[in-house]
Amino acid sequence: MATPKQKITLNASRDIPFNKLMLSQSNVRRIKRGETIEDLAASIARRGLLQSLNVRPVLDGEGNETGMFEVPAGGRRYRALELLVKQKRMVKTEPVPCVVTNANSEVPIEEDSLAENFQREDLHPLDMFRAFQILHDQGASHEEIAARFFVSATFVQQRLRLARVSAKLHEVYEQDGMKLEQLMSFTVTDDHARQEQVWEALENSWSKEPHLIRRMLTETTVRVSDRRALFVGVDPYVAAGGVVLRDLFEADNGGWLQDAALLDRLVDDKLKSAADEIAAEGWKWIVVDLDLPFGHTHGLRTLAGTPADLTDEERAQREALRAEYDRLEAEYAEADELPDEVDQRLGEIETVLEAFEGRPMTFDPAEVGSAGAFLSIDHDGDLVVDRGYVRPEDEASEPVDGAESGAEAGANQTGGEPTVHRATITIGPQSTDTEEDEGDGKPLPERLVIELTAHRTLALRNAVAENPHVAITALLHRLVLDTFGQRSTTGCVEAFVRHVHLSAQEADLKDSPSAKAVAQREAAWKGHIPFGDDEALWIWLDALDDASRHALLAHCVSYGINALFERPNPSSGSGISQHGLDRRLHEADRLSRATGLDMLEAGWRPTVENYLGRVTKSRILEAVREGAGEQAARLINHLKKGDMAKEAERLLGHSDWLPEPLRLIADDQPVDQAGEEDVAALPEFLAGEDDDQDAADDVTAHAVAAE
Repeated sequence: MATPKQKITLNASRDIPFNKLMLSQSNVRRIKRGETIEDLAASIARRGLLQSLNVRPVLDGEGNETGMFEVPAGGRRYRALELLVKQKRMVKTEPVPCVVTNANSEVPIEEDSLAENFQREDLHPLDMFRAFQILHDQGASHEEIAARFFVSATFVQQRLRLARVSAKLHEVYEQDGMKLEQLMSFTVTDDHARQEQVWEALENSWSKEPHLIRRMLTETTVRVSDRRALFVGVDPYVAAGGVVLRDLFEADNGGWLQDAALLDRLVDDKLKSAADEIAAEGWKWIVVDLDLPFGHTHGLRTLAGTPADLTDEERAQREALRAEYDRLEAEYAEADELPDEVDQRLGEIETVLEAFEGRPMTFDPAEVGSAGAFLSIDHDGDLVVDRGYVRPEDEASEPVDGAESGAEAGANQTGGEPTVHRATITIGPQSTDTEEDEGDGKPLPERLVIELTAHRTLALRNAVAENPHVAITALLHRLVLDTFGQRSTTGCVEAFVRHVHLSAQEADLKDSPSAKAVAQREAAWKGHIPFGDDEALWIWLDALDDASRHALLAHCVSYGINALFERPNPSSGSGISQHGLDRRLHEADRLSRATGLDMLEAGWRPTVENYLGRVTKSRILEAVREGAGEQAARLINHLKKGDMAKEAERLLGHSDWLPEPLRLIADDQPVDQAGEEDVAALPEFLAGEDDDQDAADDVTAHAVAAE
């Protein structure tokens, strides 16, 4: 007959006065892990003791119970109760729920302590998220929940945001299908359908990095740091019904504006309102464009204006600020580092003084009616108004004896009051070229090559202007060949000097380091050159020291630099031949070597907008392979073109990779000596390009009469 298995008997539980308990030296927990006894004591004070202590009777030398009990498991709870007694929040005889183990148990006392800690399973993070959500749904605020569990309010907000992620993604996370960092990245949006769509797109992908998930979730949004958002402001956007997305787990610089269309409408409305205000000043035309191209004032005459007069109060304020600035500089002249408050104050003074110096110009009212202004937004979201430009077609003709001026005639026709003309406000968005074909070996779009070489031309102009020796050498080289009839092609240096306009350029060219340097140098010279009086100009030039003359010469010569690619078309009469193009690009390389031009140091980096988003996938992979290695190219090989271009931008961000049109040709390669009419093959990166590429280059504009 089988012997029945013996049933287990659980240890008895009983309430023992706290003063009959003592901490056991057999407790295996010896190292503190950061949990504070104070927090646990506060939790017990709020909720009571949620878990009993494990105790054993203390025996005397003869094996008899002494009435005291040692605590091998539950040492932190014991210390928390001890603290409550010391704080007089609990009496020392308070009964404590305990599970009593036989003092003569076969199980070692150390095993009790180890088992309680070792066999404990931590709460799954998802259970924590949901529990926090339940408390929040019951009416507890972020701060109240944080206070109850001794964490920060941000910690609670993060867990509540994780609790609101799609239930389908919770299930994937619960089954270890994604990491916590990946789940965190989905919290930037509350759109469950979009969350699930992104996960489905990446689920079987090699690359499921959190940064890629965030970028896909926000690819149709606009960053709060974007100049359009800064221009409109987050509060007006939200007031108009817009939603702001925030990332509670990563620095997001203010987050993203979800509704890009709404933002663009608000930008347009605010720009139009600003244009109406400027038009009320009497200008003939107003051009409004978020991305005014570099050189947009080329060919326009600039009106001579005078800064608006300061009031007596403003003059006094300016002088007081200058005196304070000089005093602080003198006081801390010997200091190795300025105190933070002093540095901040100097910055504040500089800002106010710059505002005084940059106050609006006043113009002759007689000229305002035939001139116009440009409106744009800078990278800080500030409105930029550039007034006082006259188009060639608006230039007044020389008056004939006895003839009335336009203003006088208008006054006579209206009974003594001049005719009021409405300003024409032109809104001219920049066109963008897109290439969606995916064929392997597809050549670079001709428009893209022209834009890339526009970058190089501008950088080369700046490099030549900063190197008078090279500029003078280039000028003499040009003049000697022209003087002695040694060459008929123009080459790279057009030193008559003809300003070569960069007709095709990307929107950010004007914000490149080269463009800023050229513009600052131009503004500096304009502030000193006495225009309008030819005799005074001659005297001024004649009196310049050699260093200034060289610098001015270099600046002027630089405007003749033309390193642009253009399709050879000698039959058009005004087009360039293949030999002329070869000569131009060869000389551009020579100038680049002479000036030490490095396009990477000049600020060019491959981005989705300026290269990667406008070439084929094979070209993108080739760039990553060359700039970041074969392994990096394999990581993005499976992506769609848009995502591939964005990842490639990240991978190439710190590389020294350049596309072919921006690379230097070896200086030992001879220039083709073919005749002017000989049309050779196009460069390899353009071979086979369709002739109708330029059809997409037109810029559209809409003219609206201002009210």
